[in-house]
Amino acid sequence: MKVPSIEKAKLLLSEAGTLNPGPWINHSIYTADAAHNIASYHKDLDPEIAYIMGYLHDIGRRYGISNMRHIIDGYSFLSQLGYEDCARICLTHSFPFKDTDSYSGNNDCTSEEFNFIKEYIAGVDYSAYDELIQICDALTTPKGFCLLEKRLVDVALRYGINNLTIAKWGATFQIKKKFEDKIGRSIYDLLPGVKETTFVE
Repeated sequence: MKVPSIEKAKLLLSEAGTLNPGPWINHSIYTADAAHNIASYHKDLDPEIAYIMGYLHDIGRRYGISNMRHIIDGYSFLSQLGYEDCARICLTHSFPFKDTDSYSGNNDCTSEEFNFIKEYIAGVDYSAYDELIQICDALTTPKGFCLLEKRLVDVALRYGINNLTIAKWGATFQIKKKFEDKIGRSIYDLLPGVKETTFVE
């Protein structure tokens, strides 16, 4: 697959953190850890690739504070470096429900960028890696792993809701069940400290 090495991924995130420091860095690291832990029990996934994809899923935030456009910025950045499989994750991680109108937050993309995202999401068949990062993104805060409900409500409080929010939540829970059925255990068993993080105010 076209992904960087772990060393290169860490260098890219470190550089991004210098350009735009913020809690998104820790969130990315925890997302990578969650992806690695779950992939370790999934026969169709490579834990190292999963880790790298989780590590870089929000890399578009390197360009500054943004909403939807961080996904197209990340896609463009990693595509230019030749890491197409990681670039794909930058786009797909925000849409567990395959409708771009379900996005939580403002659309700060140009009309051309938004149309590209819309066509891309409509035309792609989600892989296990796409769905893995979607669920791991929804299981982590900058302070650690948490219950899915805490993260979903946190995002809703910060970015608001729309008429597809419930459908998006439902799709996220379906992905969680899909992985749990596949690995034969609760995802939470693989996320150390989830109880403590969930109940931190």
